[in-house]
Amino acid sequence: MRVLAASVGKSRTAVLRRNEQRRSFLCERRRSRRIPMFAPPICRRRWRDNAFPFRQLRRRRRQPGEHRSERKRAIKHRAIARAAQILGRQLRIAVFVSVCLSVLAISAPAVAAPPLPTPAGWPLRGAPVVQRGFAPPALAWASGHRGVDLVAKPGEAILAAASGTVVFAGSIAGKPVVSIDHGSVRTTYEPVVSTLSVGERVGLGQVIGVLGSGGHCRGCLHWGLREGRRYLDPLLLLGTRGGRLRLVAESQREVVQREAQARARAMASATQTSAIMTPAGRPGSHGFLHPVAGAVTSAFGMRLHPVLKIWKLHDGTDVAAACGTAIRAPYAGVVTRTAFNPAYGNRLFLSHGNVDGVRVETAFNHAARYLVRPGQRVTRGQVIGEVGNTGLSTGCHLHLMVWLNGRLSNPMSWL
Repeated sequence: MRVLAASVGKSRTAVLRRNEQRRSFLCERRRSRRIPMFAPPICRRRWRDNAFPFRQLRRRRRQPGEHRSERKRAIKHRAIARAAQILGRQLRIAVFVSVCLSVLAISAPAVAAPPLPTPAGWPLRGAPVVQRGFAPPALAWASGHRGVDLVAKPGEAILAAASGTVVFAGSIAGKPVVSIDHGSVRTTYEPVVSTLSVGERVGLGQVIGVLGSGGHCRGCLHWGLREGRRYLDPLLLLGTRGGRLRLVAESQREVVQREAQARARAMASATQTSAIMTPAGRPGSHGFLHPVAGAVTSAFGMRLHPVLKIWKLHDGTDVAAACGTAIRAPYAGVVTRTAFNPAYGNRLFLSHGNVDGVRVETAFNHAARYLVRPGQRVTRGQVIGEVGNTGLSTGCHLHLMVWLNGRLSNPMSWL
């Protein structure tokens, strides 16, 4: 009997040990998963203890000789300590987040404008059209427009905006660039092909090169202004001629810049379109006639679209004329095509071939109707259509477009 009892006891101990090993194995496998309903009780208990730490406090066993009230008091103290620990951690996180938000909310101090060279002027002759204004990025490494784009023709002479010293004249990333130091600031010009050498002195209005190719825009000069690593609006240089400078808070800089760019565009547009009359029948330097007689109401360049209400390139010249006014061919050529476009209305394209070594093509838009058809040859001064108000138009006028060697150009620079 004793031998039988001993063997039974050993087998029972082995079974209990094996069951405990199986339960531990299952718990290890399900440690990172949700405990299902059929898991062993010990697994569910361990999962509850990990998910809800306060349950461990309630499972504290009473020590020998310890009264039940003392056990409850110890459990209560441990729960309070644990809650204080968790609360302190959450409080530290909240304080850290609030400090970060308060630092980000502090507005930057006003940035003082550096001393600018005087006198200063445009880098192009006359009053250039600002094709794209100064739009610096919010962050130093982000994308943006760190200068202004001025409408110019390839080969046009580029002038020094102020007197200074040439500090760079070469190529950067395949683009010819010229940089001039004026003391506290530097001006940059690209793409400009120059024969100047580093260290050479230049004066205000002196020719520093000609407009080349390879820039980020076609038919434009990118004019930049820098103070160390900080980019400034080059139009600030023009404010020294009868203008005024004022300190602007960093939070208001974008608003003030937009206002200044709008004023500059309005001044440039007013300079170019101040009651410019286009007398019909009087040829220009290339022998081209003006298609209709009238005032230029909107010149070639950037403008606020009167219908779409967005800033975009005005790719031609608008000449005001009454509906039904005859449109005459500015030069002999061949009608290549006629079409209707929702924006341009009734369109007609004329190819004039090579004129003074330049391949010229003209287009007429918003017409009421045309009197010629594709393939027909026309002579200079021949009536080809009538002024209308078709497409996106706010009144009767002719929208004239000119391409020189396949590049869209300012019609008034050729007629």
